[in-house]
Amino acid sequence: MPKVHVRKGDTVLVITGKYAGKKGKVLEVQPDKSRVVVEGVNIIKRHTRPNPKLMQGGILEREAPIHSSNVMLVCTKCDKPTRIAKKFLEDGKKVRVCKKCGEVLS
Repeated sequence: MPKVHVRKGDTVLVITGKYAGKKGKVLEVQPDKSRVVVEGVNIIKRHTRPNPKLMQGGILEREAPIHSSNVMLVCTKCDKPTRIAKKFLEDGKKVRVCKKCGEVLS
């Protein structure tokens, strides 16, 4: 299974495409397809019919997935897009670390 470098809840910056330069929160990760859904990015219009869940049909706007290679993780401390490194703590736990400032990312 392919790995994705971001997790649900991370703040990311879109680096390519129509929404390049936009920051958003990762809402969903699809590791089998290497795709992520980012809040406020890649908005599509979905035409829906009325159903028991949604009494009134219409045109709904929602986020569609984009490829994970098109986003870059934003460090919480230095607030810059960064690559991540893996590091082991004293207790043997593996964590993600910002390559620019060395801050441990949750």
